[in-house]
Amino acid sequence: MAVDMRLPAARRQVASLSAAQEKHLVVPGDIITTDVGFMRGHGTYMDEEKLTASVAGEVERVNKLICVRPLKTRFNGEVGDVVVGRITEVQLKRWKVETNSRLDSVLLLSSVNLPGGELRRRSVEDELAMRDYLQEGDLISAEVQSVFSDGALSLHTRSLKYGKLGQGVLVQVSPSLVKRQKTHFHNLPCGASIIMGNNGYIWLYPTPGQQDEEAGGYYTSLEPISLADREVISRLRNCILALTAHKVLLYDTSVLYCYESSRPHKIKNILKPEIMEEIVMETRQRLLEQAG
Repeated sequence: MAVDMRLPAARRQVASLSAAQEKHLVVPGDIITTDVGFMRGHGTYMDEEKLTASVAGEVERVNKLICVRPLKTRFNGEVGDVVVGRITEVQLKRWKVETNSRLDSVLLLSSVNLPGGELRRRSVEDELAMRDYLQEGDLISAEVQSVFSDGALSLHTRSLKYGKLGQGVLVQVSPSLVKRQKTHFHNLPCGASIIMGNNGYIWLYPTPGQQDEEAGGYYTSLEPISLADREVISRLRNCILALTAHKVLLYDTSVLYCYESSRPHKIKNILKPEIMEEIVMETRQRLLEQAG
């Protein structure tokens, strides 16, 4: 059995953020402000005319509203969010989906495309064939259609870009690390595609050549994936884990920069602490240069 041994090395000092980039972090009980002109938002409470944090996280100010965004939390979905989830149960006219939120999400039979893209009322035959569409353990991509009063999410897959996921790799990260963007479906130039779920579930898969529209989002290719594609996906997975370990915001540009920075290293070495730190520092530098 091969054993990987490394000698202790001096850690390089990471340049601190400028005063403009520093974030206001608080822990429960910290006083945020004593000014009574601010409104109390999520993660805060009033204690003797002082606005106090009730969770650990970053203080966000929107005009006169102050709230605390937790650094580590379950997914609180909003309408329009893109999510990746796993079917946990098939019920009457609905599927239960695990989406990393407090409660299981719901995907109604009336909220999915029928095979062939038919537009009609769902019949008893459709209810009996629900397991032919999606069954327990299947991974899907979907969009949040509405939020129930108890906080559970109602999903839909009425677009051909949503539906059942085929061959690929699922990476689970904290939802707070996924950056909100206009689109969460990206075809990266390295030969792989990525779905950045707002719920912290990231799906990596080979870029498909063409999509069969007659399948209605339920067709999954089971053809063998080439070694080169598998290596690209494995490298992307390790890059995402490296960025997550250093709390770098995840979006298509940061993942692509990290992938390019990791090219000189073997895939299995990316997660070694010293190499991980070097790759992430280079990625951060490129992101700062792009922003500046």
